[in-house]
Amino acid sequence: MYSLFGKQLALACATLGLVGCATVPSKQVAPDEEPVVTGSAPRRNFTPNEVAFGCMAKSIQQKNKPPVGVAVGDVKDYTGRYSSTEGSAITQGGSLMVYSALGKLGGAVLIQERFDTRIAELELAYTDKRQLGDGRTHTVEQGKPNVPWIPYFGGSIIKSNYYIVGGITELNYNIASSGFEVGVGGVGGKRRTYTMNVGVDLRIVDTRSLLVHKTISLQKQLIGQEVGAGVYRFFGNDLVDINVGSKNQEPLQLGVRTTIEQGVIELLAAVTEVDAAECLNPAAASTVSTATPMAAERADKSTPVAPAKTNGASTITAIPTATPLAAADPTQSGRVPENAGGSGAGAAQQLIFEFGSANISSQAMSAIEKISTDAAQGNASTLQLTARDTEVWQPLQKRELTNQRIKAITEALIAKGIAASRIGVTWLPEATDASINRFGAGYQLIATMAVSK
Repeated sequence: MYSLFGKQLALACATLGLVGCATVPSKQVAPDEEPVVTGSAPRRNFTPNEVAFGCMAKSIQQKNKPPVGVAVGDVKDYTGRYSSTEGSAITQGGSLMVYSALGKLGGAVLIQERFDTRIAELELAYTDKRQLGDGRTHTVEQGKPNVPWIPYFGGSIIKSNYYIVGGITELNYNIASSGFEVGVGGVGGKRRTYTMNVGVDLRIVDTRSLLVHKTISLQKQLIGQEVGAGVYRFFGNDLVDINVGSKNQEPLQLGVRTTIEQGVIELLAAVTEVDAAECLNPAAASTVSTATPMAAERADKSTPVAPAKTNGASTITAIPTATPLAAADPTQSGRVPENAGGSGAGAAQQLIFEFGSANISSQAMSAIEKISTDAAQGNASTLQLTARDTEVWQPLQKRELTNQRIKAITEALIAKGIAASRIGVTWLPEATDASINRFGAGYQLIATMAVSK
């Protein structure tokens, strides 16, 4: 039986041990503030595929072909695993992981933004309305005063060759587990291992033909383990209950990232005619002298050379290296900026409607002002009624909303003094047509109207 002093000593030692385990680094930022916990410094997010990316970048560049232009679409979480207390079990940033994976290839591929183009679309709209400047003046036409807005000649957005889409499709908990737990006389220990897995399905699509060039389905198992020991027994009239242990698990989201990265490598190998197996095999990849972590970022980023067609596949055009667009002299090229003059006869104006609304937006009202000015000068105009391509309705609902929008535009034009006889509808989809008529990045065409001379 322990003496009172012995029991107190054991309790004190256990308490000190717990305090020592709980100690974490902290730093006092200001004298009147409590210290805040400070952990490790941020670092690059390395994965087991770093060597493979360096190998791929080198292998692609050794082909001496123009870099392939690749865009990224939606890579969603399709597992459906969600908790009301913890949210989604799987990352919602699959597309961002694909972008980061492409970035590890450095100049071996051209990454083209198609996932979030809202800022670019807004600036192009400002440019079209002559509202975007760069602090300088520009010559638009010979013999006319310089203007403070940036002239736009069109064609500044470089087309992509392929895009990658897909989703995270599997999350299976505890597909296998094993272990043991032993206790004798209130003293025992345990050890348990468990395995789960994630699955990813990706595809790479030819942007021009929409033909799926290759599909890939990958899964990765994640392993965790738990060990522990404990004492649960009476010493005299006192109960002692001590438990120690640890639990470790491979990070779930890192497993998703690693699986997506391997999918990107295999998809790009298919369109660049590179053998991915040589790079994904560590033994083979380690023989590549530049295949070190982030080696792709040190790859040659020189200007692409003129393109060529290979096996009938479309390749990206070279990035222009001429004088910047804003400083171009239209009098030498014979070109006039698209936003240089008035609408002119038959000029087209895009009128954008917000999701599910027939109210005229500020952008549409600005276009109507321009149309009314042209109509007063006896010019004709074409009106392109558009909405976001995420707006999907049943055919009858779609037709009803379109009619409301046409009515709103017609009334607005009449209010600007345009005779009703000059306003008409020139195109409408069939009443049973529920398809999306793509119109530029992120939009769909819902109807066209015209104001005649």
